[in-house]
Amino acid sequence: MQILDQLKFDSNGLIPAIIQDNENNEVLMVGYMNREAVQKTLASGRVCFWSRSRQKFWFKGETSGHTQTVRSVAFDCDGDALLFKVEQKGGACLEGYRSCFFREVSPNGNSTRIVGKKVFDPNEVYSA
Repeated sequence: MQILDQLKFDSNGLIPAIIQDNENNEVLMVGYMNREAVQKTLASGRVCFWSRSRQKFWFKGETSGHTQTVRSVAFDCDGDALLFKVEQKGGACLEGYRSCFFREVSPNGNSTRIVGKKVFDPNEVYSA
């Protein structure tokens, strides 16, 4: 795949992948991909990440059913970050929110507040 030759993976062989809602441009999450995860994503049309903690591939939604279908792919000017616009089914956040960016920090950094709305109960989804 020609795109893989234009990407700059870090010393661990990873590249950050920003996941954005195709409909409203809301940033849903950030994950990491290696070359094979990028290939799997492009081949399947479903977002596949490399789990740094588990050291394995995972397709978003394989446990929760909250899948991400790729609608477009872009990369930044120096090729070290990917942007996927997706059709999000359900929530992207493992804490039950649509977006992982559900907390807003006050301007002085002394407090946070919840700005997102839960769309599912993680205890029900991940209890197995």
